[in-house]
Amino acid sequence: MTDVGVEPLRDYPLRRSSLDALEAMEIVTPTAIQIQTIPLLLDGRDVIGQAYTGSGKTLAFGLPLVEQIDEGGQFVQALVLCPTRELAQQVGGVLEQLVAGTRIRCAVVFGGRAIGPQQDAIRAGAQIVVGTPGRVLDLMSRRTMKLNRVKFLVLDEADKMLDQGFGPDVERILAKTPEERQTALFSATTPDWVLNVSKKYLHSPEIIQTKAEDGGPDIDHVVYETFGGGKFEVLKRLLDEKIEGSTLVFGKTKRGVNRIYTKLSKLGYEVGELQGDLNQQQRDRVLTRFRERKTPILVATNVAARGLDVLHIERVINYDVPESHDLFTHRIGRTGRMGRQGLAITLLGAEDLAKFHEIERGLGRKLPRMTADGKTVQAPVPVRRNGRRLGGLGSRVKR
Repeated sequence: MTDVGVEPLRDYPLRRSSLDALEAMEIVTPTAIQIQTIPLLLDGRDVIGQAYTGSGKTLAFGLPLVEQIDEGGQFVQALVLCPTRELAQQVGGVLEQLVAGTRIRCAVVFGGRAIGPQQDAIRAGAQIVVGTPGRVLDLMSRRTMKLNRVKFLVLDEADKMLDQGFGPDVERILAKTPEERQTALFSATTPDWVLNVSKKYLHSPEIIQTKAEDGGPDIDHVVYETFGGGKFEVLKRLLDEKIEGSTLVFGKTKRGVNRIYTKLSKLGYEVGELQGDLNQQQRDRVLTRFRERKTPILVATNVAARGLDVLHIERVINYDVPESHDLFTHRIGRTGRMGRQGLAITLLGAEDLAKFHEIERGLGRKLPRMTADGKTVQAPVPVRRNGRRLGGLGSRVKR
């Protein structure tokens, strides 16, 4: 079903393979960032997009990017730079779905893996490269990858690339691409470096800003007060509820995540853990099982789950309260993606009250609270989104 007055993606001027891929992905109605961005990029314009997590920006640039590719040209025609290998893998996965059944090849390149297979993928004629700045520069220095024929360039999460010290690397890469290329830059914030890069390397870009209610996650909240302890018992009760989607549980530390994972495993839950002590092969195995729904519960740290993009995450459980509003927003943004309904549950201990007040201050509202046994302490504060009132819990939480 499409929203009244919104042109469905199938009516956009896209190649048949992209339309077939969208149908297979069960994506019909474009999000706000897609509505504003896709026509501009299809028209050849440069774009600066400011969008919230889960807003659908990968398809916003991915669909126009694929339209630019010449299937017969066995050279790099499009480059997408990402701040982390996890985001690179996820963006690459979406693009590979879009080009399925075509002669277009996509190579995903990042550090922490042997460079040989990545070189082979580029030498085999990959037209699209998705990667982290450091590995892209490495491949350029080895003369494996040339950027002199790049037509389409994307800087995804540009502010995070700056945060991780990739600013100079990004500019070195940009300097090696043709001046007449088309560029799309996406950034949640606009620090001076992002503004300077846009002035230096983009051509009269259109600036697109989306509001949280116009494409950000559609998420209900509930907070369980566990002042007297018993947090793990509340978690077990929540996990015993039958839901269609998957559950992502956040812990604060590697040791804490491992402790939760071990206790749940011993009790017979199908669960995986994602934390910094795992090697890349272990991480990939855990993520694959979670994405394929073979493991319905994933326990993770903030860093390990950075950039995690899995559409079937139905709820996020904050087992440990995060340290800041920004981290809270990052965590809950893993659910309610691409227009789907999400649920964020926070287990609140007495020691968390001060920082949780700061989180609520950042959100601009009080979140609904319940006691550990499910009795309402603080009723949901109605929030207006897209002209309708959300009562907070609705039927999403079992009493």
